[in-house]
Amino acid sequence: MAKSVIVAGGGIGGLSTALALRQKGFEVLVLEQSDALSEVGAGIQLSPNAMHVLIKLGVSDALVSMAFFPEYATMRHYLSGHEYLRMPLGKRIEQKYNAPYLHIHRADLHRVLYRAALKQGITITLKAQVKRYRHTQYGSTTKVQVELHDGRQFTCDVLVGADGIRSAVKKCLLPHSSLNFTGHVAWRGTLKSKNVPVDLVQPDANLWIGPSAHLVSYYVRGGDEINIIAVQERKEWNDERWNVPGDVTELRRAFEKWHPQVTELLGHLEKCFLWGLFGSDPLDKWVDNHVALIGDACHPMLPFVAQGAAMAIEDGFCLAKWVSTEIDIHQGLALYQAERFERATRVQKMAKSNADLYHLNGMSAKIKLKALNILNALSPSLASLPIAFIYAHNVTLD
Repeated sequence: MAKSVIVAGGGIGGLSTALALRQKGFEVLVLEQSDALSEVGAGIQLSPNAMHVLIKLGVSDALVSMAFFPEYATMRHYLSGHEYLRMPLGKRIEQKYNAPYLHIHRADLHRVLYRAALKQGITITLKAQVKRYRHTQYGSTTKVQVELHDGRQFTCDVLVGADGIRSAVKKCLLPHSSLNFTGHVAWRGTLKSKNVPVDLVQPDANLWIGPSAHLVSYYVRGGDEINIIAVQERKEWNDERWNVPGDVTELRRAFEKWHPQVTELLGHLEKCFLWGLFGSDPLDKWVDNHVALIGDACHPMLPFVAQGAAMAIEDGFCLAKWVSTEIDIHQGLALYQAERFERATRVQKMAKSNADLYHLNGMSAKIKLKALNILNALSPSLASLPIAFIYAHNVTLD
C-alpha cells in the first residue's frame, strides 16, 4: 500500500512538492486554507535551478508556451542610468546550465501546477486550515494526525508544511518562532505592453538601484504584459496581508526623482498593491519526526535574488527523493534538511545583503558596485560569478 503525504499549502511550493511526491508513488492530499486556489497578480523569475525541477515534473512545455525569455539581467543607476551589470541570459544561460531562464506570471505558473496535480491524481481540498498535528503509534508504525480548525481530522505518514511564511505547521513545530518586519515594503503591479512605448522597457530583467529603494521591471505572458516590483525602506509596517491596495500616486511620488524611463513607466501604471516584507533568522529545525517544512515556512527570504519560489521548488523535489528511499521516514526527512540547509541559508543571507547593495547603503555598497562595474567592463561572465552557485545547482542530479 502506498504511503500517504499531506501537503499543507496549495501555492507554488506546495503543488510542486505534491507533484514530486506523486512521481515517487505517494498518495498525496493538498490542504489549502483559502476557498479558491489563486496567486497574486505579479510576475516571477524562474532561473535554471528551478527549471531543472519543473522539467522533471513534466510541466516545462506548458510554462514555456506562456513565458517570456529575457536577453539580459541589467542593473542601472537610478539617476544616470549607468549600467553596472549586463549579465547574459537567453540562449547563453540555457547553454551554460542546460535549462532556460524565464519570466512568467505567477497565476500562470500556479495554474499549470494545479492542472498537472489534478491530472496526476492528487487530491486538493480547499477551506482546510491546519490547526495542529500530533504523532501517533499504530503498532510499530508512526502516523501523523492532522486536525483542521473546523474539526476535520486526517491521518498520514508524512506531513509537509508548505504553507508559507506564516505557516500553521511551523507554529506547531516551533511554537516560539516569530517573524520580524524587515524594514521594506513592496509595490507590485502589471500593465499591458501595448499601452507603453515600445522601447521604454528593454527585453531584460531590469533592475534600477537607488537610495533606500529599487525597482524591477520585466515582461511576462510572452511580452504582452509588464511586471513591476518597486521596493522602498520603511520604519514600520503592521499589515500582514499580501493584497493591500496601493496608492499609485504615492508610488510615483516615491520615485519621482528617478530616471525618466522609471517615472514614465510608473506613469502608465493604473493600479498596484502594497505589502510589507517580513522574515526571520535562519531556522535550525525544519523537521519533527514525520513532519517537515519547506520554502518560506523554514527559510523566508527577501525577494532580492528572485529565489524564493525556486528554493521551495528545490526543497520539494529533495524532500520527495529522501522520503522515497528505503530508510526510515524520520531519517529521510533529517537527510532532506541536511542537504538543503546550507544552500537555502546561503541564498537567504545573500538576499538580505543585496538590500544594502540595491539601496546604496554604506561604504560596502559603493565598494561592491565599483568592483561590479570593473568586472562587468572586463567580462559580464565575471560579474555574474557571485550568483553562479545558485543557477548552476541541479537538485535533480543529487
